[in-house]
Amino acid sequence: MAAYAALVSLMNIIDAIEHHHSPPISLHKHQIQSLTENVTFLQEFLKDYKSPVSDTDEADPLEMRIADAAYATEDVIESHIVDKIHLSRSKLRRFFNFFRGPKDQRNASSKKDDDEAVKLYRAVQNVIEEMNRIKEVAMETKTEKVVVVVRDQPLGFVSSSSRKKSSGMMVFSDDVLHGIMEKLMSNESGRQVIPITGMGGIGKTALAQTVYQKKTITDHFHICAWATISEQYNTREILCELVSQATKKDKETLSERSEEELGSELRKYLWGKRFLIVMDDMWNIESWESIQHYFPDNGKHSRIMVTTRISQLSSRLNNQYSHQMEFLDESSSWVLFSKTVFGEEPFPLELEKIGKEIAYNCRGLPLSIVVVGGLLKNIESTQKSWESIRNNLTSRVNLDNNKHCLKLLKMSYNHLPVYLKPCFLYMGVFEEDDAIRVSTLVKLWVCEGFLKPVDGQSLEMMGKVLLKDLVDRNLVLVDELGSTGNIKRVKVHDLLRDICLNQGKKEGFYHVIGESSPRGINSQRRVVIRRKTSKVKVLYELQSMSHARSIIREHGKLPKGHNFRLLRTIHAYKFRYYNDESYVNSRVSGYVNLRHLAVEIARMSSIFSSFGHLWNLQTLIVSCESESTAPTEIWKMPQLRHIAMKGRRLILPDPSTDDVVMENLMVLTGVLNFKCDEEVVKRIPNINKLEIMYSGRKGMEHDDYYCLANIECLSNLEYLHISLWLDFRGSDLYKLMFPQNLKSLTLSVNGGFEWEMMLEKIGSLPLLEKFKLWLGCFGTGKWEICEGQFPSLKYLGLFSCASLKHWTTEEDSIFPHLEKLYLFNLEGLENIPHEIGCIPTLQSIQMVDCRESVVKCAKEIVEEQMDLDGDDLSFNVSVWLPLFKNEEAVLRELQSLSGPNFEVAYS
Repeated sequence: MAAYAALVSLMNIIDAIEHHHSPPISLHKHQIQSLTENVTFLQEFLKDYKSPVSDTDEADPLEMRIADAAYATEDVIESHIVDKIHLSRSKLRRFFNFFRGPKDQRNASSKKDDDEAVKLYRAVQNVIEEMNRIKEVAMETKTEKVVVVVRDQPLGFVSSSSRKKSSGMMVFSDDVLHGIMEKLMSNESGRQVIPITGMGGIGKTALAQTVYQKKTITDHFHICAWATISEQYNTREILCELVSQATKKDKETLSERSEEELGSELRKYLWGKRFLIVMDDMWNIESWESIQHYFPDNGKHSRIMVTTRISQLSSRLNNQYSHQMEFLDESSSWVLFSKTVFGEEPFPLELEKIGKEIAYNCRGLPLSIVVVGGLLKNIESTQKSWESIRNNLTSRVNLDNNKHCLKLLKMSYNHLPVYLKPCFLYMGVFEEDDAIRVSTLVKLWVCEGFLKPVDGQSLEMMGKVLLKDLVDRNLVLVDELGSTGNIKRVKVHDLLRDICLNQGKKEGFYHVIGESSPRGINSQRRVVIRRKTSKVKVLYELQSMSHARSIIREHGKLPKGHNFRLLRTIHAYKFRYYNDESYVNSRVSGYVNLRHLAVEIARMSSIFSSFGHLWNLQTLIVSCESESTAPTEIWKMPQLRHIAMKGRRLILPDPSTDDVVMENLMVLTGVLNFKCDEEVVKRIPNINKLEIMYSGRKGMEHDDYYCLANIECLSNLEYLHISLWLDFRGSDLYKLMFPQNLKSLTLSVNGGFEWEMMLEKIGSLPLLEKFKLWLGCFGTGKWEICEGQFPSLKYLGLFSCASLKHWTTEEDSIFPHLEKLYLFNLEGLENIPHEIGCIPTLQSIQMVDCRESVVKCAKEIVEEQMDLDGDDLSFNVSVWLPLFKNEEAVLRELQSLSGPNFEVAYS
């Protein structure tokens, strides 16, 4: 909700001023106290407040009045800060002229400062008085109404972690699954299109995923690939996704290729192979026609599965067959509902009658069932709580299916804890079907001011906790997991995104350029520019948005504008032609209120020239074509939380003795020749992620020039990535020590460094879950795993370690928690330990460009374990072979090894 988010944001501004090492302004002590008391009261009031107009198209007047008061207070404070910073240069000049100027000039300067202070005091007092009036209304409202709500934690909130997780599986009959699988594997030789149609939320994508992941299907097709189309499709991006999945190439390496180049590569790769392509969420025939000619009709029984909510589209794709999704029957609805709320636990008898009524009122729509189930999973399991939900559902049974579904989903939004509502609404700023990177989402939440620390946890940790809560409530979908099981990317279902957009528009939470707004555009705080919005509309509307605090545009160039003096967030990162330096410089130098800056530029000087004026900058993400040196002011910005340099690298200057401790800095990536001496260590005590690179001859005269041993002193460091380029001549890496809290480590040495000296230290790290080793050298050609090493490791990747020949272990059990093993281009490796097959947690082994002996060794491991476990074998092996023309016989022999739990394909 906009009101609660505005209050939290206001308190963050007050805290930032109070705790700033050199605050741009000072607020009167009793005014800070009054503001804090009012904001705290109104936050608590909103937690229990139920809007009387929550189900209408109108915003609640009281909530909007609270939001407007908080916004007005922000405007007063931040406007005064911006004005003062913009005048800092002229004030500096006045300072130098102060003592040599006439007495009346000095008095005039002092009087002007006093006038500004009085002006700020009066303006703040005005908004305090408005908050006092709102507080009186809120107190009357609390006494006049009996508010019935699902209460926030801890009164009525039951953490989903205290219950067993639901299976996450949809309910499909065997007839439905077998019917589609039979069509996919039929003997019809031509390329066949299999449409799956039905309304939003009915389970089209879930059905396609269930079939797509069946082992029978993956064994039948040589290549399986999946692309999400969406209404605003982009053919080049779709092709990039399909080529990446089909060829196992990194999407980053394909991002510069044209649509025609990608399409030609895809067609060439698919030719001669039996393939299954899934085109998820297709909205029109044009998206199909733009891409279908890249799928060869090669007589190999290839199939294309299409999901669409447009029933008429299916007849244009396939005149003979399509599967129309039906609503779940009462029995299937109950099974899905039970599993969503209680997982495998028995359903409480006292709630069964109410539960069946709730499940029935969801009308067999799977999305409604899992969302309402997610709501019930997170409230007290009492008849009173469930009856309030049942009554809300019953009042909507006469609506048609589309309106009924949206009302159900809206009810789940209404029952969210007040601190989760702004986080959920914010999902609407992203494009439809976007796979949203969690790290990006959390950084934006932080800089928008939605989050407040709890029990000493960092804001970033709180953001991940809240996101997990939304996932557990089935309001946000997990799109991709990281290599150690963490959530890496998320998505939002179209219908839930509609809730975000409709509610966001109603509350004035954000404004999408080109769309109407019930609150007008003059007072909009967050501006969203969609991918295909015309430049004329953008330029026209932005002229009137002097109060804008955030501009979100993930594709395309931001237009120039001079009226965003209070701007806090610029997120415009996913484009590759941004080199208008003069524009970047003029924009950043004027926007001194920035908290979040994510852009692509030609040279960093365009930002750094005005870096010292960004009083509250928290996130700096820059993709730059040139190597850059940060200004010394960077060590005087303790509010910085995240610094990431993409493309070329960033050089940090040495800190001076009068620089501040950067207690908030969590992430520092893309740094070149990082000197980790004592002065640096004590200034970044809470660093959590560090990515550094070393290059050049500097330091070769001193064995410990870069002081890498001091990295051990960074006790909060969990993610470390160190790369040494070929021309590096230092020997510091031999002295490298690691903090005991390290969870993820990547080491890459393009030279002759011998890993044996390092691996024993790494193996002793108690919490290490992810370890990647690139290049380097094994002087003995051997890696022996010793007892007790790598006790927590979940992911191990070995890349281009050409000198590694023998891999052995002295124990029967190694890597007790290993889940994924990735071996890439290990041309010298002759074997892998057979004990790997005995690891109970192992999920997958992937090999790319490895020797014939290693592939056969992996096959033996699979066969040995299948003799023990049979069809219950828990892990799979995927082998990707290089296409060497003179080794066709060997490649054919290796490909013949394909079988259960063992896949061999060409890379």
